[in-house]
Amino acid sequence: MQQEEVRIVGTGLFTPEEQISNEELVTAFDEYARRYNVRHADAIAAGTLRAMGMSNAEFIEKASGIRSRHVLDKKGILDPDRLYPHIPERSNDELSVQAEMAVKAAVEAMAQAGVCAGDIDGVIVACSNMQRAYPAVAIEVQQALGIQGFAFDMNVACSSATFGIQVATDTLRSGSARRLLMVNPEICSAHLEWRDRDCHFIFGDVATAVVLQGASQPVLGQESWAILGTRLQTRFSNNIRNNFGFLNRCDETGVGARDKLFMQEGRKVFKEVCPMVSDQISQHLSDLGRSPEELRRLWLHQANSNMNELIARKVMGRDVSREEAPLILDEYANTSSAGSIIAFHKHRADLHKGDYGVICSFGAGYSIGSVVVRKC
Repeated sequence: MQQEEVRIVGTGLFTPEEQISNEELVTAFDEYARRYNVRHADAIAAGTLRAMGMSNAEFIEKASGIRSRHVLDKKGILDPDRLYPHIPERSNDELSVQAEMAVKAAVEAMAQAGVCAGDIDGVIVACSNMQRAYPAVAIEVQQALGIQGFAFDMNVACSSATFGIQVATDTLRSGSARRLLMVNPEICSAHLEWRDRDCHFIFGDVATAVVLQGASQPVLGQESWAILGTRLQTRFSNNIRNNFGFLNRCDETGVGARDKLFMQEGRKVFKEVCPMVSDQISQHLSDLGRSPEELRRLWLHQANSNMNELIARKVMGRDVSREEAPLILDEYANTSSAGSIIAFHKHRADLHKGDYGVICSFGAGYSIGSVVVRKC
């Protein structure tokens, strides 16, 4: 029995209004580092504590491709006495911050798809960190949008969106739903250690959304993209890790420890992940009977421009232009699972019927997800 084809029929993007440039970020960090060194001058002079080094805007751009990032709260991040966002807690009767972001992205995706709440049977919220354990943020989003059916959260860190697309695809093929909404609300600024020079520039906040449906459903919007195949891969690694969780309260010695926020061994990640990703994309295309020469676009995870260039070059066997493998991290920075979806959302309008592309994300786990699509 042939499985029903699944299509992407709409995407949405919510971008916070506030934006921080590398220069602004470095100014705040350097002032924090200066104050730290003054405060601990005696210990630094005695050799029992290491002085904090200064950051550099030009180095950040050269090392990562990042020039700026959108955030929910700029003031708190740029306050040298704080260096993390101020996001007030809301009452249980108010829409949560994460659900609000998700709804805004979802509204655009649904409008692009030409569908209303009654046309959708389920909601998946897939992102790197949920703001609470339960009830599921997805169920809150479902209620806010007036969608019937079911909803659930899932987390595969930076690969959550592509994993969410495969879960949605499998669900639609099984006949459990007609259409699904998959949303990626990423509040990355809240789990980043802004006082760590090695990573303080990496993340930004954003939310993306994707509407998927079976090919038997009418296309009500302006376009659709057939999902030709999905592939997932995971391999355990400690090189990207965040140990924050409810068990932290059970051992007081770990409260506030550095490992309770985002940590990574960047060089190891680069060396180990790039070949894994390029090999997966190449093998995935081959198994689908497609060649790299047929690809018009690679919508890759937006973590580091050098990683993306290396992966694209390995897949295509040549240097690849920014048109073929677009970057959005210069404006958005790393937005975890949302990055490849932002790239797809912003850089697909110029493609024509029959053109092929790959949406691919990769990150902590390690985890890799690839989605091969064709414009209908």
